[in-house]
Amino acid sequence: MSDNYIIEIRPKAAGITVQAGIVVRDGRGFRFFAATHAFNPLEGHLFKNPREAEKAALRHVTGVNRQGRAARPAH
Repeated sequence: MSDNYIIEIRPKAAGITVQAGIVVRDGRGFRFFAATHAFNPLEGHLFKNPREAEKAALRHVTGVNRQGRAARPAH
């Protein structure tokens, strides 16, 4: 298994592939480093594996939470 991976996502609404960042092995997990400011909220988070980081990046841009529901806007 590699020690680092590029995280790319393809939101259905966008129709293009977006580079979200990279993850680097950090102990037992993978630490996220954002490629653009849009993914700064994920910066430094530790994930079990690269696939979990990819899912988090996709949820971040689509506004879908872990239960598959659209996130509510903050009031």
